[in-house]
Amino acid sequence: MGVPAFFRWLSRKYPSIVVHGQEEQSRTLEDGTKVPVDTTAPNPNMVEFDNLYLDMNGIIHPCCHPEDRPAPRNEEEMMILIFEYIDRIFALVRPRRLLYMAIDGVAPRAKMNQQRSRRFRGSKEAAEKEEEIRIIRQRLKDEGLSTLVDKSKLEGTKFDNNCITPGTEFMANLANNLRYYIHDRLTNDPGWAKISVILSDSNVPGEGEHKIMDFIRKQRASPHHDPNTHHCLCGADADLIMLGLATHEANFTIIREEFKPNAPRPCPLCGQIGHELKYCNGLPTTSGQDDEEPPPPGATTEFIFLRLSVLREYLAKDLAPDRQLSFKFDLERAIDDWVFMCFFVGNDFLPHLPSLEIREGAIDRLIDIYKNNADRCGGYLTENGFVDYNRIQIILTELGKMEDGILRQRMQKAKIERRRDKERERNEKRRREDEDEQQGRNKRRRTDGPAFELDGPFQAQPVGQFGGPVLENARQAVHDARVGAFARGGQNPNMSAAQKLRAMLVSGGAPEGAAPTTGPAPLFPVPSPRPAPPGAGNGNNNNRPNDDDEKDPNDIVRLGEDGWKQRYYLNKFAVVVDEDVDFQRQLVRAYVEGLSWVLAYYYQGCPSWNWYYPYHYSPFASDFVGIASFDLTFPTDTKPFNPLEQLMAVFPAASGSFLPKEWRKLMSDPDSPILDFYPSDFCVDLNGKKFAWQGVALLPFVDEDRLLSTLRTVYPTLTGDEIARNTKGESLLFAGRTHTVTASLNETFYSTEMDVEKTSSLTWLELPADLIYGMAGLTALDVNCFWLNRPIPSPFTSLPSLECNAAVSVCYQDPYFPVEHRYQANRLPRAKSPPRVLDGRGAVVGFDPNRQRTNLNPGAHRMLNGAIRGSSSYNGGGGGYGGDHNQRGFYDQRNTHAGNHDGRRSYNEEREPPRRDGYHRDDGYNAGGRGSGGGYQPSQYGQQPYNYPQQQSGRYDDRRGGQNQSSRDQPRYSSGGGYSSGSGYSGYSGGGGYGSGGGGYHQETSRSGPSRYETHPPAGYQQQPPHYQNNSYLSRTLPPPQYGGQQPRGGQQQPPPPPPETSRYYTSNYRRSN
Repeated sequence: MGVPAFFRWLSRKYPSIVVHGQEEQSRTLEDGTKVPVDTTAPNPNMVEFDNLYLDMNGIIHPCCHPEDRPAPRNEEEMMILIFEYIDRIFALVRPRRLLYMAIDGVAPRAKMNQQRSRRFRGSKEAAEKEEEIRIIRQRLKDEGLSTLVDKSKLEGTKFDNNCITPGTEFMANLANNLRYYIHDRLTNDPGWAKISVILSDSNVPGEGEHKIMDFIRKQRASPHHDPNTHHCLCGADADLIMLGLATHEANFTIIREEFKPNAPRPCPLCGQIGHELKYCNGLPTTSGQDDEEPPPPGATTEFIFLRLSVLREYLAKDLAPDRQLSFKFDLERAIDDWVFMCFFVGNDFLPHLPSLEIREGAIDRLIDIYKNNADRCGGYLTENGFVDYNRIQIILTELGKMEDGILRQRMQKAKIERRRDKERERNEKRRREDEDEQQGRNKRRRTDGPAFELDGPFQAQPVGQFGGPVLENARQAVHDARVGAFARGGQNPNMSAAQKLRAMLVSGGAPEGAAPTTGPAPLFPVPSPRPAPPGAGNGNNNNRPNDDDEKDPNDIVRLGEDGWKQRYYLNKFAVVVDEDVDFQRQLVRAYVEGLSWVLAYYYQGCPSWNWYYPYHYSPFASDFVGIASFDLTFPTDTKPFNPLEQLMAVFPAASGSFLPKEWRKLMSDPDSPILDFYPSDFCVDLNGKKFAWQGVALLPFVDEDRLLSTLRTVYPTLTGDEIARNTKGESLLFAGRTHTVTASLNETFYSTEMDVEKTSSLTWLELPADLIYGMAGLTALDVNCFWLNRPIPSPFTSLPSLECNAAVSVCYQDPYFPVEHRYQANRLPRAKSPPRVLDGRGAVVGFDPNRQRTNLNPGAHRMLNGAIRGSSSYNGGGGGYGGDHNQRGFYDQRNTHAGNHDGRRSYNEEREPPRRDGYHRDDGYNAGGRGSGGGYQPSQYGQQPYNYPQQQSGRYDDRRGGQNQSSRDQPRYSSGGGYSSGSGYSGYSGGGGYGSGGGGYHQETSRSGPSRYETHPPAGYQQQPPHYQNNSYLSRTLPPPQYGGQQPRGGQQQPPPPPPETSRYYTSNYRRSN
């Protein structure tokens, strides 16, 4: 879950870390065939990624129970939505080496307490909401709304999102379905052909993001690791930022959905957007067969990239000492200290200190204390994940001195906010009372006039009459007219046009002088206005109480007032702090132990599976006295819970249906020895907060020994499937037929089918790192594998079966290191830092600060959109397949003007990178310098190009720069694509590839035309293949490129080559038809 408000604070303080993702869109043909994005083309975000890591729980939850759209109707739709979400992320990032899917497995005990609190609270809130819906539904029926639809009868069984927990049947099905999905993509999608895939499902212990961090940490410690690997991690948790910084990798980017605050949510009763449940009128829209199907989760959202390399630059400025220190400043160590100090503000395992709130500038305050006391500390607070508590004591002592002032200032601010909230509530109350009163008057008059008439300042005037009424309050007059029409006609804003017309006809809207008509009652009865509460009036209450004298009834402790510490310990721990000093010491020791556990978890891996913080609240900073004397060690022989055991530890009794029959009885049987673990109701302490979700759920902590001893009595009742779900599993490694490691894996483990049938135990062998980009690990036979060249049945009727499998799978483990091994938290020796972004000019949003921007009026936008829709053909993201030579791929629409050889596309967003001579560029992260240089890829790892038959456009390598052909046998002409068709840089051509057809219209500069530059390479040019087109990790000699025929000259339009013979990658339309 991470730290609340951390990302919002970080992105506002350091705005240049965020870059909006540029995304290509797939197409659907007239026959319903879905044409996916060509992921073999260069990344539209002008940077190439090697490894993509998916924190799958951040994908599973929004697909299974979205908050901004109707929920999927069944498990099949959920799985298909998950597939589509992964496809979208893959097309946006386009990894060239590895895709790692990590699903949350059994978590450490410290995390299970938070999971338990979240699931119990979710079950309680769901029950409360159902009761609220029942009450509102009954009230509306009593008021005559007989057309109210009971959505529960239409939706069937309600989805309980607690099933997204290791050990449930849902998670087992998800793992099997992802197997089918991975095999399908490795077989059919060219963008997956040269990557390997790791799937770590819920039977593999560990949280998803920490399984990813363990993988990266152990790869860094392996001898074959490429220190310039570019990592991209997909997830929305704020702690991913700190985990990414803890790796100290040179190139680490996080991709996440852009958060849009106050996004409208559908009403849980009627499903409409625009009102809360308590204001629902009970008139849902009826869904018909012609209704448009809502977009999948994330389809209407945008993705953003968070660049940790830029965040490191910001932190280097903020953490740099203001004076000469007694020790050498080391940015890597300072960043580790910054990560550690963020733990005091909040994390998933410890409650934050009461005096530290992110919204109050807590992190900035800690940084000031850290810098001002650096000499007193005499060094850094942490080293490789271990804490120096002599130095931490200095920081906490200084924070404790500020504590009283911080709490008093917060108390004064809270009084001001309460006064503002009460005034807002009074204004809202008066507004609704006026609306109810007006609605009542209009309801009484609805039979006296037409369905709609204008009065007041808008009433009709005789022709020629001047001096009409003065519009004193035009907005209110319009509002009153609409409300009157609603009351008289019984109309609803969500009624169809036919319903509105019928309501007007039956409401008496006849012409003047016509005889009154009789007819049926209005189509939808209008709810009667509810009586105003006692004391309610027009709001002119002169006896209003003084807000400054009012106390928050939810805040019993009243931090900041005299005696706040005594009240805190008495209310939160039932302890008199001045009398029970030993308890205060015990509480501080547990918290300090937690700080050591969390830091080791981030930097070394889980230090203990059964440790947890045994309190609901934290001590104060002023309570941390003499912490250096604590002797803190963790046992190394602990083991995680089994999946079903974890379910018993975190599930409420309401979710017992996901457990085996005999196990769930232990949650409700009066004679159960663990019945007290499953309270039907519990208290939520708001702890001075406004909302219930911010409060603390006061649940009893689970006694591990009592739980496990009780479960041993019901283990014999498990079925075969339940035993499989309760067993620790292994990760799986997949590779397609054309991957260089596939032949080796197939020969080692799958020479004959009898080998699989006779296997009773796994034999682990070293993974050949030289065949898989230097990735280390251990592999073993996968007894549940799908064989090469065999069909794979589809798990769903809406998806096609795989006729001929072209991928292999093996069990995979991270490389082994002994328990006493210590992973180094530093920058690896051969790592090359990306070009710097910050130069003091302030924040710049976007990857390229030098692009030319223009402001277009709405008419120009319509003209451009029409021109693009009317002239584009499918270019596969780069203008390669079937595209006209003047058309460009989607990503080209953001580039600078065509043919400008000095145009730049660079990850450096604020300054131009240093240049080399000729067409070369400086090494590093710059994705758009000039020509081909050494750049991103270490020279000792030779690369061999891979021929993509579908790709005609030139290819751009982020690491080598320059213009590369995707196929050495392809013609040199690029049909408007290449890396930067029309972008101002395109190798030696202004239009892309070695052709001149890259002009077209340029959306941002409003210029068009073909290239003006020479299209042939200079003498002595040696083509460099892209880093992601290699077939081997070993160094080898590359043959020189072949240039057949005469080079096309600049300014001459060459006809485009015919489309390739091979077929494009097509998949069936995943969306199920109505």
